Amino acid sequence: MPLKPVGVSFFYDIKRDIEIILAFENRPFNFKNILWIFLACDAFAILASFRIRKLCKRYHIPFVNRLVRFLQTALYAIELGNDIELGHGVYFVHSVGTVVGGDARIGEGCVFFGNNTIGASRFQGSPKIGPHTVIGAGVRILGPILVGPYCFLGANAVVVDEIPEGKVAVGIPARVIAENDLHPATRRMADLHHQLG
Repeated sequence: MPLKPVGVSFFYDIKRDIEIILAFENRPFNFKNILWIFLACDAFAILASFRIRKLCKRYHIPFVNRLVRFLQTALYAIELGNDIELGHGVYFVHSVGTVVGGDARIGEGCVFFGNNTIGASRFQGSPKIGPHTVIGAGVRILGPILVGPYCFLGANAVVVDEIPEGKVAVGIPARVIAENDLHPATRRMADLHHQLG
């Protein structure tokens, strides 16, 4: 079955979010882990509430978008703009201090480690981040730039220029220092721990 883009079906989006988050956590798709997703996974709660906001906005249901956005900010200290797009399974490991604004586009399976700023004002343009990119703690990605898929952005990097696919970038301003041979956002965590020793 071909993959559907985000926004075509609310229930498909939720199912795909669950699958990607469980894969990232190295958990099988079973009843116990579905319960974990719904009862204990903040990353899923953030994504599901964002999908509800988008659904209400699409069908012009008043006040719900604003109410849920307020609850996201109050409960998870995260600010997700009205015009952004989050791909399937975007994983907020730590949500505190994260702002995704403007009309930023975040690819499937991206991982946020917290205290991140993505975008700028709508009038300055916003970034597009390719799928399965890891965004370290404190990373800022500003302006109308493209970050390719499978990148790893080190903690506190300030990204103001494009980053090609599969690169590791660090620093202020961020510069490419290596190839991302591990692709940590797409491998099972057990494989990653084995490789790191």
